[in-house]
Amino acid sequence: MTPTEADAFALERAAYVHIPFCSAICPYCDFAVVAGRDDLVEGYVAAVCREIQDGPEWHPLSAVYFGGGTPSHIDPALLARILMTLGSKHGITLEAEVSLEANPEDFDHARASALRAAGFNRVSFGAQSFDGGVLSDLGRRHDGRQIVEAVSAAREGGFDNVSVDLIYGSPMETDESWRETLERSLALGLDHVSCYALTVERGTPLGRAVLDGAPSPDPDVQADRYESADETLVAAGFARYEVSNWCKPGKECRYNLVVWAQGEYEAYGNGAHGYRDGVRYRNHRRIDAYLSAVEGGTSPRAGTEAVGGWDAELDRLFVGLRRAVGVSNGPGTDALLASPEGTSLLAAGVIESSSGRLRVGKPLLTDAVHRSVLAQTGPIVRGDDDA
Repeated sequence: MTPTEADAFALERAAYVHIPFCSAICPYCDFAVVAGRDDLVEGYVAAVCREIQDGPEWHPLSAVYFGGGTPSHIDPALLARILMTLGSKHGITLEAEVSLEANPEDFDHARASALRAAGFNRVSFGAQSFDGGVLSDLGRRHDGRQIVEAVSAAREGGFDNVSVDLIYGSPMETDESWRETLERSLALGLDHVSCYALTVERGTPLGRAVLDGAPSPDPDVQADRYESADETLVAAGFARYEVSNWCKPGKECRYNLVVWAQGEYEAYGNGAHGYRDGVRYRNHRRIDAYLSAVEGGTSPRAGTEAVGGWDAELDRLFVGLRRAVGVSNGPGTDALLASPEGTSLLAAGVIESSSGRLRVGKPLLTDAVHRSVLAQTGPIVRGDDDA
């Protein structure tokens, strides 16, 4: 994907729908999810549809993403109802990407066919690993065989863009098991692979276990695993187009491309975050608070933040530098390159500046680049009374 093509996604419109329901909550998970509350599913879907209907009309959507939680955990007919409501309210373009996250143990041929008939055309499986010990340590409820069966079901059901998420750096994982996970993933004929380092989040079961003395992921080991993934995937014909994402040509996640280009996206459901008309917003995280608001006829918004001026420029760099193509030059890149931090990063090859663009040359150090970006201060605008 060329820089021009990547930047053009800023003009597209997307929507995110949060489905919080899971059969169990993984020990590392810090998302807005619930388990054992399937009694709320139908009421929640009705609330999401009402949230969509009560909002203002918008542009037709070129990307829709159902995340969670586990969207595949609930009846495909309910997901179809939400998708139909989105289409009725905003419109969905003919070439739109309509994606959902799924767990391998939830996915079979009947579910794949029903979802494809409803309009979904991309699926991302939370595979995480092919190592049974690692999966058990991560609290996952599937095995390697179920990953293979789920991908096969998706293909036979008509999905032409199939992705897996992998997690590397678990203390249970070895170099050999990570290589095997990559090789077995590639054997599935995937279109897209996402690789994420296991992160210890405060307040999660994993976070509490680490505080009590359980082994924590080793950052040096995780760096090695990342580099191994990049080398293996690139050799197999995948291109890294974002820090943690690789794909075959033309199989990028369109929804993410809109977000990383600073495009606008609506968000629905508890804990969902959106960006529209220069304002970022978030919904109530707790499902009961979200349901109470929508069912009571009030907005489910928990907070908003206007993003303009220098903040918008820093935001452009923050999200755009995740992409392999980086960002076009502007006031923010000029400030960064003129700063001591930017000078050091450039000299070390962490960032690269050429052809009117700035990009991260060493993706493992993207967080360090982000910290330097956020440290930049914008030009002081003097008012008339300051003259």
